Amino acid sequence: MITGILQAVVVVGGVGLFIGVFLGIAAIKFKVEVDEKEEAVLAALPGNNCGGCGFPGCSGLASAIAKGEAAVNACPVGGEPVGKVIAGIMGVEAKETQRMTAYVQCQGDCDKTTLDYEYHGIEDCRMLSFVPNGGAKSCNYGCLGFGSCVQACPFDAIHVENGVAVVDKEKCKACGKCVEVCPKHLITLIPYDAKYVVACSSKDKGPVTMKDCTVGCIGCQLCKKNCAQDAVTVTDFNATIDYEKCVGCGVCMEKCPRKSITTH
Repeated sequence: MITGILQAVVVVGGVGLFIGVFLGIAAIKFKVEVDEKEEAVLAALPGNNCGGCGFPGCSGLASAIAKGEAAVNACPVGGEPVGKVIAGIMGVEAKETQRMTAYVQCQGDCDKTTLDYEYHGIEDCRMLSFVPNGGAKSCNYGCLGFGSCVQACPFDAIHVENGVAVVDKEKCKACGKCVEVCPKHLITLIPYDAKYVVACSSKDKGPVTMKDCTVGCIGCQLCKKNCAQDAVTVTDFNATIDYEKCVGCGVCMEKCPRKSITTH
């Protein structure tokens, strides 16, 4: 009886010893080398894993920065402060970055646009491509107002107000999630300190836009003709501001007869 117990103890102990030695050898043989800089960069990143940097989450960005494949200030959420910390970790000089924010290029709310019909159905902008004219609003380029962008925003920085999505630029981290999800491609990233914006994306001819929306751009080119900096262009009946050239004088907004250009 006692001999059997001792044999069992020896066998169990031997098996345990073998497994321990095997695991120890395996740990050494298959050890994954950890890049200390990569770990430090990952710790410095905010951890939102939003993908706004173009990499698969913060770990993907940390790996790319450690390998020199991404800029130290590539994280749009962390911005310049995080960029400086990572620059210190990587031993490089931190370059100044321009803060960006998302902007919904439409102000055609329920009071300013006309409707072709009453829509009753799934309230998801991405589903509206399956209904007549891509939505009930007469303007085929306007905000649908069902908030797919609101659901996509991880920072609670965008909300629908009277039928149009509006971005809170103080909360926005420019991750680009709303830009990706908008089926009308109305949302763009612009400089945070931009003073004026074109609040319309319509490419319809003037008479059509005037019928559909009271504040739609009609491509009259008065903004372009009066801009001393040559910062405004008009393509496909829609104005665009070049923020590299714009000095924020406000003449374009003053001359716009439709109030399509507004302050930001």
